[in-house]
Amino acid sequence: MLNISNVSKKIKNTYVLNKISYKFEEGNIYGLFGRNGSGKTMLLRALSGLIIPTEGEITIDNQQLHKDISFLPSVGIIIENMQLLPQYDGVTNLKILSKIKKKSTENDIFEAIERVGLDPASRLKVKKYSLGMKQRLNIAQAIFEKPDILLLDEPTNAIDEKGIDFVHKILIEEKKRGAIIIIASHHKEDISSLCDYTIKMSEGRIINE
Repeated sequence: MLNISNVSKKIKNTYVLNKISYKFEEGNIYGLFGRNGSGKTMLLRALSGLIIPTEGEITIDNQQLHKDISFLPSVGIIIENMQLLPQYDGVTNLKILSKIKKKSTENDIFEAIERVGLDPASRLKVKKYSLGMKQRLNIAQAIFEKPDILLLDEPTNAIDEKGIDFVHKILIEEKKRGAIIIIASHHKEDISSLCDYTIKMSEGRIINE
């Protein structure tokens, strides 16, 4: 279980997150919805450990983030403006990332790239990818280590209709595997059919769920 208790984040005298409490449980897909600036991406950043809350606690399996652990131990992330290494192909990018945790095999990498509809045999450099291909590769890097938690900011951005079907299928498979999946989107209708729970945010608060 991933638990947020009274989490706030203040930047330049403005609360970008304001007293948020919520419990995320395994095997569920949660959708965060709201306009730009509502706090969706900031909440994902707080959950991932990329920012430190001004107040409150985030815990995973009774371990407190930034006290007992610096980052979530098993997490896949897509955050806005992510950039993989443009001078390498997709497989090489994931191989480089795999050296950090040393949890995945070459087969895991090939499987993840195939699951998102890319060719693991391709040696096309990422700098020559279309926007849609880059986003597919971002999804592959989020899932290839089979993490317990997926934090996805606009995961279908720049992806065509066929690609969106791939993404939805992957998320359902990851849910069945037992992952906690949290998706941020501007448009509720885009992913609401996937979600077990929808959470509307405004001005850094959860305003309904």
